[in-house]
Amino acid sequence: MSASSSKLDSESASPHITVLLDEAVHALSVKSNGTYIDGTFGRGGHSRKILSQLGPHGRLIAFDRDLAAIESGKAISDPRFSIMHSHFASMQARLADIGVTAVDGILLDLGISSPQIDDAERGFSFRYDAPLDMRMDQSSGQTAADFLGSTTEQQLAEVIKNYGEERFAKSIARAIVKERDDGRAITTTGQLAQVVANTVTRFEPGQNPATRTFQALRIFVNQELEELSLTLPQCLALLKPQGRLAVISFHSLEDRIVKQYIRDQENRDDLPSNFPVRAADLPQPRLISVGKAVKPGAKEVKLNPRSRSAVLRVAERTSVA
Repeated sequence: MSASSSKLDSESASPHITVLLDEAVHALSVKSNGTYIDGTFGRGGHSRKILSQLGPHGRLIAFDRDLAAIESGKAISDPRFSIMHSHFASMQARLADIGVTAVDGILLDLGISSPQIDDAERGFSFRYDAPLDMRMDQSSGQTAADFLGSTTEQQLAEVIKNYGEERFAKSIARAIVKERDDGRAITTTGQLAQVVANTVTRFEPGQNPATRTFQALRIFVNQELEELSLTLPQCLALLKPQGRLAVISFHSLEDRIVKQYIRDQENRDDLPSNFPVRAADLPQPRLISVGKAVKPGAKEVKLNPRSRSAVLRVAERTSVA
């Protein structure tokens, strides 16, 4: 399961439950001998479901940048399955390395997983006081603490506003930088949560005041929105005609990118109004939306409250180049 940090750190630690499991795999319309990509393996819920529908000549290739997820993937002993330690923005190049240039379906389950949230040492949650890491791939990159230790007040305010949609972004950035400049560098989740709590005066009932700030830092540190924007065109290039793209988003920033990309590929008429051209000569869609956006039902949300913000969007590749 993936889930954004929005509204989920108020939940107690819970066992891993794959979000929209049946709906997402059904959306792929799995062909027995097809080739499929699970762009975010997590703990393998979707992958196992896809494998259960593949025939003997089918193939599933999973990606994840979390080393714990890669270790979990080793438990799947199936010749039809392989997993790569990589972010999905490198999908096309990594697949080309193993001779795969076209696939029948791609699933992207965005955001953060429950095991990542519930492992205090990963630094994603304000429920625990732990090192402020937040990297999905702990083998590389800048930690959230490193970023807070070197950023400017203006850049930090922009990150918190743009990625967390936090109206108190400027005040929070000012408070964080003041702590740092006064010799109290913020290096733990507990420190950060306390500084934000002392700054934010109004927030949604039942929501920790640091929720949006933690979300913003996580998205920034992992470059999640940039990676998604780089990945969607690769998915289009990889999909065979009638191949399916299924994307599960957990907050409006992700969902907006997915929705707009599908819409742009579906409605490609960017010619000036009243431009003299025959309808048959208009640019044809390369993706077509399949059904409406799907959200978890009441039963799933009750079983797994962290699923409540999930949105599944599905599109099918046309034969248009």
